[in-house]
Amino acid sequence: MVRVSALIESLGGAVLRPIVSGNRDVITDVTLVGGDDTDLEQPGNLVLGLGIRTAAAAVELLRRSARTGASAVVLESPVVDDPSVVEAATELGVGLIELHARASWTHLVWLTRSILDHSTALTGSKVRHEQSDYSELFAFADAAAAIVSAPVTIEDAHSRVLAYSERQDTADAARISTIVGRRVPEGIVRHFRARGVFRHLQESDEPIRVAAGPDDVLPRLVIPIRAGKELLGSIWAVDPGRVPDDQVRELTRTASVVALHLLRLRAQSGAARQMAVDRLRAALLTPDQAADLQLPPGPWRVVALAEATDAGRSDYSIELWASVLRRHGWSQPLLTSIDDMPMAVVTDDAAANTVGSWLWLQTVAAELYADDRRVSALAGAPAQTTRQLSRSRSEATELAGLARSGLLDMPSTTFEKAWHEVVLARAGSAILTGTLLAEGPVQALIEHDRERGTEFVTTLATFLVHHGEPKRAAQGLHVHPNTLRYRMKQITDLTGLDLTDPRRRLAVGLALTAVLDKQDHYLSAANHDIANASKDSTTVDTSAAVAGNLKPLEG
Repeated sequence: MVRVSALIESLGGAVLRPIVSGNRDVITDVTLVGGDDTDLEQPGNLVLGLGIRTAAAAVELLRRSARTGASAVVLESPVVDDPSVVEAATELGVGLIELHARASWTHLVWLTRSILDHSTALTGSKVRHEQSDYSELFAFADAAAAIVSAPVTIEDAHSRVLAYSERQDTADAARISTIVGRRVPEGIVRHFRARGVFRHLQESDEPIRVAAGPDDVLPRLVIPIRAGKELLGSIWAVDPGRVPDDQVRELTRTASVVALHLLRLRAQSGAARQMAVDRLRAALLTPDQAADLQLPPGPWRVVALAEATDAGRSDYSIELWASVLRRHGWSQPLLTSIDDMPMAVVTDDAAANTVGSWLWLQTVAAELYADDRRVSALAGAPAQTTRQLSRSRSEATELAGLARSGLLDMPSTTFEKAWHEVVLARAGSAILTGTLLAEGPVQALIEHDRERGTEFVTTLATFLVHHGEPKRAAQGLHVHPNTLRYRMKQITDLTGLDLTDPRRRLAVGLALTAVLDKQDHYLSAANHDIANASKDSTTVDTSAAVAGNLKPLEG
């Protein structure tokens, strides 16, 4: 089983191009259509329209595919772009995919079957990151070396060595350094770049010969490895003498086989990676789906890799986070995405230098935060069992909401450290969405401030922040203590509040916190610092005040 989207993404634009997204995104089998009698009874089929040459035949195949529950139909151009075919696929909810003109049906069948077999082997097993088997590439390198009677390396499009031939007897120092380091040395890269080798690889299918270079670099014969227009890599052979043209042609044919193999490896890796992402997502959403997860020893935390504010859209998608975490040493990050928010599962009881631990991730987040203050890593409380991962995920998501509201001004935090903000946010949310606030004393103060231009909401909040001490509260408001006492008398006369009652103080403190956190527009610009102070002080000091530490109003 593999997703249609994962298959297309894994094979790349060199093989498949999506035209219409269908209602089903899971492929369970592949069927090559050779005529009207082809059996399409298996639901979840990827139907390959090999013999379809007209729009009418394509529409009929789409209808048959829809009746049998097929996931998608692959057709060639130009029939795949016919408006009637596109319209039919859209109406029927069947995916429509174009096979690239330079790709073959045989290759597509082989690649798809290989991917399905690989994903089927993973189905029912514990989630794990499969290491792609590149051993066959070494056999290809040996075969290529035998053709030209010279050492060979196979490299990817980024000059990383994927395989090399056993024969290296005539290799130069640059070749040995490349094999040992599994990457072409930078000085040698500059040498080849200056001679236009990499530009040629990007633009042409033709082999290229490179003359000898500095530091005894021997001549090279370079064969591009391409799938359609996409460069997958290259074959590099030492060329101490000129390789005959017939051997070059044979080496070029070898490159086409290597291209097919690289596509299969990439597609299998993509399918396995997507399956791991899907299973991790399911485990974070539903406790019953977590039993088959294979994780490092727990406990674990689920971390929301969220925007620290809602000031702008963050560019940190799951793909970018995966790249960042790999660059910092986590070769197989446990990442998924829920509602477009990247989520990571990290261990909780490891040292700061342990890759994949919460302390390690905090260090990474702090480094990113220095350049982009929207970045944040927000961790739910530890999960002792895999069934508790969904609870930790829910807590991390809640922290992400607080971060977007500006209540967590830091690159990283945990649910335990931000518990008071969580409590206040939950209470405030209930207050603001309920009906009690409309008839309460705080709402009366809001209306009075709005109609009379007074600052009773700010005054009462500041009074609570400073534990009912008129002198300190007056300093916070930059008014005389007598002015504060007069305002407080007006507030009590207006609302009938008894601030000596701990439960009433608790209620008014929560209501004020909700207002100051969610409705700052009630406050004047002159008192905006008080609103900020309420986020730092009211949320903590009000808790102390409502616990019984508020002094009676003096005088």
